[in-house]
Amino acid sequence: GTPMKLLIPGPVTTHPDVRAAMAVDFAPWDNDFRPLYAGVRARLLALGGGNAATHAALPLQGSGHFGMEAALRALLRPGERILIPMTGSYAERMARLARDAGRVPVPLAASRTEPLDPDTVRKALADPTIATVGLVQNETSTGLVADLAAIGAVVRAAGRRLLVDAVSAFGALPLDLAAQPEIAAAVFTPNKCLEGLPGLAVVLARRDALPAPGAAGSWCFDLADILDHAEKRGWGSFRFTPPAQTLNALRVALDRLQAEGREARLARYGGNAAALRRGMEALGLRPVLAARHQGP
Repeated sequence: GTPMKLLIPGPVTTHPDVRAAMAVDFAPWDNDFRPLYAGVRARLLALGGGNAATHAALPLQGSGHFGMEAALRALLRPGERILIPMTGSYAERMARLARDAGRVPVPLAASRTEPLDPDTVRKALADPTIATVGLVQNETSTGLVADLAAIGAVVRAAGRRLLVDAVSAFGALPLDLAAQPEIAAAVFTPNKCLEGLPGLAVVLARRDALPAPGAAGSWCFDLADILDHAEKRGWGSFRFTPPAQTLNALRVALDRLQAEGREARLARYGGNAAALRRGMEALGLRPVLAARHQGP
């Protein structure tokens, strides 16, 4: 018969302290909420290696898909092409978001079980009409991790820029915007490796990669307008009603990450993944990825 697949998403575990933070009432336009929001933005930017002079943390209500659509609309003009290595389900979703936003995805054939070869990206960038590469750092669908530094180096050498889906990577796998200036934007959510709760997408973007407000073709999804609003009204101000309790939970989750340390968190996840894999193999299940390619 047809082999069955066991798919393990996550991590989505939340600590009781994080859940308790959701019970605190905030009026999102009050003065006591503003420093909370501004502080979370600054901490997220620092966690990604960004500098406030060159980068901005741009939160948006919604899921990771909301942040990815906003980033695509900001980085690409209508009709502009983006190279997307098709490493799994989230690469497919990035392509659909680009296409439905009126941008043009250029799929690059890639394995779903072997790490992406940077050389295939280098060869594809011989096409002068492609200025941007869209890369999924960690394919949630399989656990396959892309070598962000190696692929970024190829993109940088070609004088192009990188859009990173870091949704199931940020907070555990490395991301350093200062070391990789080719990263024009990285998208993530609080409810994966940050161990916060859903309701928010965050884009860490290079300021010089953003167009003028109004170019996105959508007011809701306009990252440049989010930045413009922050600079005019303050970094503690949202344009529209924010998920205030989710932001408070994220503040507590960031405290927990700071106490644990990113590398320690990654090691914990790796240990959990290895234990799960051993247990599954003992039951006679065969993992899709070879052990050496299995992400944490």
